[in-house]
Amino acid sequence: MFSDFTMAELGAIFAMQGFAGLILFSVFVLMALGLAIIFGQMGVINMAHGEFMILGAYVTYLDTHLLADYMPALFGGYDILAMALAFLASGTLGLFVEWALIRHLYKRPLDTLLATWGLSLILQQLFRTAFGAREVGVTIPSWMMGSMPVTDMIEVPINGIFVMILAVGISLAVYYMMFRSNWGKQVRAINQNRVMAGAVGINTEWTDRLTFGIGCGVAGVAGSAFTMIGSTGPTAGQQYIVDTFLVVVFGGAGSILGTIASAFSISQAQSIMEFFLSGSMAKVLTLLVVVGILMIRPQGLFSLKLRK
Repeated sequence: MFSDFTMAELGAIFAMQGFAGLILFSVFVLMALGLAIIFGQMGVINMAHGEFMILGAYVTYLDTHLLADYMPALFGGYDILAMALAFLASGTLGLFVEWALIRHLYKRPLDTLLATWGLSLILQQLFRTAFGAREVGVTIPSWMMGSMPVTDMIEVPINGIFVMILAVGISLAVYYMMFRSNWGKQVRAINQNRVMAGAVGINTEWTDRLTFGIGCGVAGVAGSAFTMIGSTGPTAGQQYIVDTFLVVVFGGAGSILGTIASAFSISQAQSIMEFFLSGSMAKVLTLLVVVGILMIRPQGLFSLKLRK
């Protein structure tokens, strides 16, 4: 497998695939952070998480077309506005879903799984009706096109660099919210002891609703970022939901650091193996390794010690 390449070529291949893995890692992190908040902190299995991501992608798609048609002078900076709108759209829908559906299903994981899976099918059909069955792409501004040469054999795409910077920024923001803000303290208090948290005056119902909404909003930002490196379709979210759950469970439910470490290891393994093997075989081997590790350490790479 390696004998057909020189050492210089192998070095360039690993560098390019490693960078491609970093871009995939960025998408995994953005999706998994939202799911880590919902699944890790609330224990809710949200099978519609991918559709909240796609909602953010379609909001970005609409935003770019409106700016290009009516305010072309602002098109170069569409990304900031699009991400803010994607967060608001997905977060608002998340607040409504928690109020209308999820709050009635706490402590019933199977019912939650089935309900959110049905919600994902409904959202897919709504996307298909509104935008068509074909995938759509976003026209990125000129400053985000092209690549930056690192060496004579290695070039890195500018849009990939932007997505990685975005992933770092969102990760830092989520860390601050979870461990430095009053909301994060309330979430962790409820996660440790809901009855005691309510007894000291924390509004547990509103905190649950806000937590679900923020997790869905982060998924919307992930969808907005995804449009910069790929096309979007009604069922695109389902292509990432399994990998995202795998990242969260492997990293340790509720652990932000574990989520990031898990996303990095899985994305790098898949990206490098996909060059030498088929994409499906790379996923199978990655899944087998992760399952084997989880059999030895079922709590994941990092786990939080909670009082029950």
